[in-house]
Amino acid sequence: MAQSKKKSDPNNRVVAENRKARHDYEIGEVIEAGLQLTGTEVKSLRVGKANIAESYASDEGGEIILINSHIPEYDQGNRFNHEPRRPRKLLLHKREIAKLSQGVHRDGMTIVPLKLYFNDKGRAKLAIAIARGKKNYDKRQDAKKRDWQRDKARLMREKG
Repeated sequence: MAQSKKKSDPNNRVVAENRKARHDYEIGEVIEAGLQLTGTEVKSLRVGKANIAESYASDEGGEIILINSHIPEYDQGNRFNHEPRRPRKLLLHKREIAKLSQGVHRDGMTIVPLKLYFNDKGRAKLAIAIARGKKNYDKRQDAKKRDWQRDKARLMREKG
């Protein structure tokens, strides 16, 4: 019985994830967006260095811009290295841009990045979502519900 070992594809992996977003926001529709990056930014991402935890996206002049994301300078980069916290343009279709900007302007929602990864073709992609901020009591109720589910599963295991 021969088992085929599945090699982990270096192109298809998560570089950075915003785990706090699901705690702080009610996540709506998730959209995959491309990023307009320079060469040293892509090399730095391939090493696995990035932080999108405190970043957000905004609508500026008909374009969606990722703000406050941190991609550190590439170690072997020379004087042409990139600026770590520069605003980066997101590559989206016009319909997607219209839907996101409508949600932000009309409904008072926020565009939140969820994770930064490389797709099957080796291109850097960003999963963004339109989200509404949670209130403190919503967060407490979610924690209570999560604790109850954990306790219920433990009780069911013990009972048999």
